[in-house]
Amino acid sequence: AEEARQQASSGGTEPSAFPDTLPDYTEYGRDNGIRLSAVWLTHDPEYPENLPAAPLVRYGWTPRGELAAVYDRSGKQVRSFTYDDKYRGRMVAHRRAGRPEIRYRYDSDGRVTEQLNPAGLSYTYQYEKDRITITDSLDRREVLHTQGEGGLKRVVKKEHADGSVAQSQFDAVGRLKAQTDAAGRTTEYSPDVVTGLITRITTPDGRASAFYYNHHSQLTSATGPDGLEIRREYDESGRLIQETAPDGDITRYRYDNPHSDLPCAT
Repeated sequence: AEEARQQASSGGTEPSAFPDTLPDYTEYGRDNGIRLSAVWLTHDPEYPENLPAAPLVRYGWTPRGELAAVYDRSGKQVRSFTYDDKYRGRMVAHRRAGRPEIRYRYDSDGRVTEQLNPAGLSYTYQYEKDRITITDSLDRREVLHTQGEGGLKRVVKKEHADGSVAQSQFDAVGRLKAQTDAAGRTTEYSPDVVTGLITRITTPDGRASAFYYNHHSQLTSATGPDGLEIRREYDESGRLIQETAPDGDITRYRYDNPHSDLPCAT
């Protein structure tokens, strides 16, 4: 927050009322310029007197609010990102510490057409109506066949470079129903009609696992093909408070702060 206030002042604009803490809810709207700048370890129950003097990780941002760099706890830059001058948020290059820079090229529709790696495999991407062809710098080719439009477009068949084929099936709203691997073995998935959560998985040999959830979409129990079951219980805030293993062993979780999602003891 303080960094955002300083940037606003140095840019000649009136600083906004940047909060020092984030609200406990999510909303959509105009970008207010707030970005995560660092993560600090402020509580360690094992070593409460030995907290680090520096943040665990720091983030650097461009003036347009794009992530530019990531630094580790020693202050070393471990990731860097470069963006298109014209199109905000379009990454054209990134680099990991000790590795070469990977660059990207795009077509007029904003789709990646090339991924260039000077020290490894590079890739080209060719787009057609219902297929994407991916070719690497060794001239190996994979083809992705798609169905659906817009947000419901899914990859239904993948032709691998070795000639093998894997296929996927989806329901009318784009949820995975089945996958068939290159050997012709099919795994089936049964999503809940309302939530989309997977309630059953059936493997190629016909063995099934079942999954059950509460009204908050949290897993409450799961039963494997062998009939063994795991169970989970949550408090009224939705935090895990007890887990029962298939062998009957019970693990309980306690929280020292009503607003914390991190257990203080088990």
